[in-house]
Amino acid sequence: MNSLYCSKGHENPAGSHFCLHCGEKLSIPVVQTIQPGQKLGDRYVIVRQLGQGGFGRTYLAQDSNRFNELCVLKEFCPQVQTAYVLQKAEELFEREAGVLYKLQHPQIPKFRELLRLNIAGKAYLFLVQDYVEGQTYRNILTIRRQQGLQFSEAEMRQLMLQILPVLDYIHSQGVIHRDISPDNLILRNSDQQPVLIDFGGVKQIVAQVNQAATTHQPHAPVPATPATLLGKIGYAPHEQMQQGLVYPHSDLYALAATVLVLLTGKEPQALMDMRTFSWHWRREINLSPSFAAILDRMLSQLPQERYQTARELLQALTPAAPTYYPPTPPPVPPQPNTSATVAVSPSAGGETQGAQTPSPRVPQVAATQSARISPQQGFWGMTPGKIALVALLLTTAGGLGLWGANALLGSRSPGDNTNQVSPPPDTSTNQPDDNQGGNTVEPPPSPQLSPAEQARKQKIRQRRQQLGVDYNYYVDTVNQLFWQKNPSLNGRRLSDRPEDADLRIEWDKVGTGLLDKIEESNLSASARSKLGSYNSADRERWQQTVNKLNLSTRALYDLTDGKYAVSFSDYSARKINLSFEQFLNKPIGQIWYAIADDKVKAIQSGTALERVVFDSGATGKQVSGSLKPGEGKAYIAGLAQGQNMTVNLSGKSGTLLSIYPPSSQLPALLADSTEKSWSGKLQSKGFYEFVVVATSQPVDYKLSINAEDVVPQEPTPEPTATETPTPEPTATETPTATPEPTPTPTVEETP
Repeated sequence: MNSLYCSKGHENPAGSHFCLHCGEKLSIPVVQTIQPGQKLGDRYVIVRQLGQGGFGRTYLAQDSNRFNELCVLKEFCPQVQTAYVLQKAEELFEREAGVLYKLQHPQIPKFRELLRLNIAGKAYLFLVQDYVEGQTYRNILTIRRQQGLQFSEAEMRQLMLQILPVLDYIHSQGVIHRDISPDNLILRNSDQQPVLIDFGGVKQIVAQVNQAATTHQPHAPVPATPATLLGKIGYAPHEQMQQGLVYPHSDLYALAATVLVLLTGKEPQALMDMRTFSWHWRREINLSPSFAAILDRMLSQLPQERYQTARELLQALTPAAPTYYPPTPPPVPPQPNTSATVAVSPSAGGETQGAQTPSPRVPQVAATQSARISPQQGFWGMTPGKIALVALLLTTAGGLGLWGANALLGSRSPGDNTNQVSPPPDTSTNQPDDNQGGNTVEPPPSPQLSPAEQARKQKIRQRRQQLGVDYNYYVDTVNQLFWQKNPSLNGRRLSDRPEDADLRIEWDKVGTGLLDKIEESNLSASARSKLGSYNSADRERWQQTVNKLNLSTRALYDLTDGKYAVSFSDYSARKINLSFEQFLNKPIGQIWYAIADDKVKAIQSGTALERVVFDSGATGKQVSGSLKPGEGKAYIAGLAQGQNMTVNLSGKSGTLLSIYPPSSQLPALLADSTEKSWSGKLQSKGFYEFVVVATSQPVDYKLSINAEDVVPQEPTPEPTATETPTPEPTATETPTATPEPTPTPTVEETP
């Protein structure tokens, strides 16, 4: 059921007539005027309503300008619509939109635009953001309670380790969330990372505007500073609820309250004395002394006694965590006794952004182990110096992905103790395993390092986060490249001691160079976020996708190879003496996958694929275009068997041309060739492919394709006036493409 909100932003159960917090009379929601299928702003097609909050309704929509990509529209429609109130509302929302726009973090939905519309005579403002597919922690908690299950302490440690870097980031940008709760944390399906949604600043503005509008003073100024107080009872500290004061530690207080709600299944009102604001959660659950002490400090009634920053809290949670970007640590033998923890895997279709219906999917049970498990065994293991009792969120085989590329370098057999590092005495406070994937929290630079080196590492860290590159993937790839340059150090773990200072400088240079290449390659944010999780199943899926468009994987690989060869020439398979399959199983091979992912999307959108159809009566056609270095374009033309085809490409030198027949069983007519022309008789009917790729220079090109029917060797009788000649198939016909089997990549196809 949808909640009701008063003008101060207080949440109330549906059906309430008065606010349970301040007594304000609640207005009955107006009849919904926005329906599924309705198109807003000639761009956003409404799919369904996701929920209703303090600012209005939230809708799932398709962005028709971005290939029907899903997004979220959050509406605001002022209660009183005078010109002055609307103007001030728009000003305040533009200011808040500027705050949201500058937040660029992979665990925060990206803000797209502020949309102004007039619907049925009423003015609306919409905040448009990326859609996060997953479930809120509130939904997951509901599922567990229905099944008699609960979150474990290890899971809550993990949640804090994953979300605290996000809070550290927003606080560094001068932003306080102000509304952290299980409803505003989503467990994302794609990488099992928590995502922070619904910043309280928007709700604060709604409360301000509504309060001014309901005073019935049309020209009364909308206050520039909050005149109303915002926050969920029990989650927000008392100084926020009573005085409207917020600081970074206000978010940490709300995070601790959220953790206790998830651990106990009870709301804060049942865990604390609402008169004195003192917590009594120990009546409900037993926690380890160290974790209990951390929560108590986060929930202190005195603001000065709390952890003041997210970074300070991270250090308290991981006192013995590695302080340097660590190469993959060696495994240790499995412990004889393992403990089982229960974890929920939300269904792929779970609603987000205010979803109301929890998924019925049954939670999976996983046994945690302290030994590192190879990726081929089908699940992630744990290594020394990491959390020993973390709840592994199991998904389907497709969700887990093939993590072999992350483990090929630095992996050892259980009996190999070379350079092995002993774990600290208390592994319960250490970080998650470096090979878990999914943006595992990165430890802050070690205080043992010089201030200059700490600053250098922090700068690299922030840049990696801004690019949305997974920490585990980054470490594994830099290890591969670093050890490739220094084979004598292969497998060695660098320490924080002064004697390794020069090696750490070199390691950071390799990492910086990798980030430079990733940024210069213009990979999409979606592709960057998946680095480390691509596998052979993606290639099979891409093959099916392009084949449906009458394009072969040979053409797709040409487009991908061209981009990789220009952007990552130093990391090519030939330079490191690997076959194509070996290359793809290395961490650096994930870059090739990411480029291919973007190319498939470009093919689907029509920017990298064009069909050539001859004009009526014509025997040829010319197409043209411009390409940046490494970019390419594929053309397809339906041609008939027996036609004589002539192809000519004009443009700067350095352009590569490939011509493929309809079936991959037939050899290429040209493959990555510098030749500019080809002519000959076609041996089969179907879609022929022409792939143009620019190498190191920008190219303006023209591609001419001519196909004429073969002149008969013997004259045929002239048709009489009553006869109708049967024409031979020409390029104006559309033959059916021959399905092709999966081509087997060879060394010649490598990037």
